[in-house]
Amino acid sequence: MYPKDLLKLISYLSKLPGVGSKTASRFAFELLKWKEGELEKLADILKNSKKNIIECETCGCLISDNYCQFCDPNLRDSKKLCIVSSFKEVFLLENTKSFKGFYHIIENLISPLDGLELDEKNIKKLKDRIEKDKIKEVIIALDSTLEGDATALFIKDELSALDVNISRLAFGIPMGTSLDYIDGGTLTQAFIGRQSF
Repeated sequence: MYPKDLLKLISYLSKLPGVGSKTASRFAFELLKWKEGELEKLADILKNSKKNIIECETCGCLISDNYCQFCDPNLRDSKKLCIVSSFKEVFLLENTKSFKGFYHIIENLISPLDGLELDEKNIKKLKDRIEKDKIKEVIIALDSTLEGDATALFIKDELSALDVNISRLAFGIPMGTSLDYIDGGTLTQAFIGRQSF
């Protein structure tokens, strides 16, 4: 039987997404091999992460030192705004190097079964931002799920009175994939999201 403090460590490590009890055990045993100084640095980083890594009040992206690179008009295309549902997605999109505009995080998707709705304050903040920054194009980059689709339609409806072009990411066939392996829903989305060629 493991010592109780080791069990406690494994229990906390297994709360991380994708980390089961076996992986958590491996992590715990590895951490026990670390030098005291390394463990103290890790503990400091964990202890201060909530305080040092904050959300930008304008866009919701993660920042430190009260400076948001995602809101800097000198670095970004200030006429485009991409709506996402989490700050993790901002970094995924940034890694593609295909979007250089502003971001706006809506925090959650509409899910009637879970009792989740969009925060009216966040929608008002979004509208005010579009008008204040004179945004010309809004790109809705939400999951292709029932919740993502419902949220995208709601946002489109909320923004319809504004003088702004609204688009949504095309969903469909992954690069290098044969049509034989594509399910009907994905193929339908690929047709709906088709572009002129």
